[in-house]
Amino acid sequence: MTTEKASTGDAIPPKCAIIEVHVAELKQLFNSIDPSPFRNRDLEPGAEEFIVGWSKDFPANTPLALLVYLDRPAGLPDEAAVLRDAIHEFFRQRALATRRQLRQLFRIGRTSMLIGLAFLTMSIMVGNLVATRLGDGGFAEIIRESFLIGGWVAMWRPLEVFLYDWWPIRREAKNFDRLATMRVRIRYTNDAATEAWRWDWPAASPTRTSPHSEAAQESRGGSAAPSIRPSPKP
Repeated sequence: MTTEKASTGDAIPPKCAIIEVHVAELKQLFNSIDPSPFRNRDLEPGAEEFIVGWSKDFPANTPLALLVYLDRPAGLPDEAAVLRDAIHEFFRQRALATRRQLRQLFRIGRTSMLIGLAFLTMSIMVGNLVATRLGDGGFAEIIRESFLIGGWVAMWRPLEVFLYDWWPIRREAKNFDRLATMRVRIRYTNDAATEAWRWDWPAASPTRTSPHSEAAQESRGGSAAPSIRPSPKP
């Protein structure tokens, strides 16, 4: 008879869309060269790409949950909450950065619109003036139409911004908002009693790290290389 593996963290309601990752250590989810405090540390690029990519496969109105399969026994009692807070903060910052990008795009669009309208107006005026000087005829009409076409070409960039460029960025920001509030749960795949949690940054507190754990970490060669193993999508 199989038994349910130990787990901790947020309860996952039945209607949640579950994103599943499988790691040997929690620290593999985070960027090892980022000097920021843990709660402000970036996710490892591979982990971020996987989580964001999977989230986009689910309907926009479906709540999300992250289920982390961890190849070690449970460690500190609050490690699931610490992991959740760090992930939420990362995606909250990504949402803010994306909205700043959107505001900057609109500023560029407004400036481009003013420049484009001014150039279009000038092109129409110059085209009509040249056509009037040349009088009636095919050549005058070609000159006038050429200036008109050039003026409308100048409007291409602002029209692209306000018609096409903004909505993918807004959709991405809303997806980051969803990820910044998703439930996070850890499921431990190893029940053996070990001290592995002591060197699994960020779960271990520096005040609780023993010389034995430091030696064990050195014997492991320092920080493990990221290895995100996804569970098969349904």
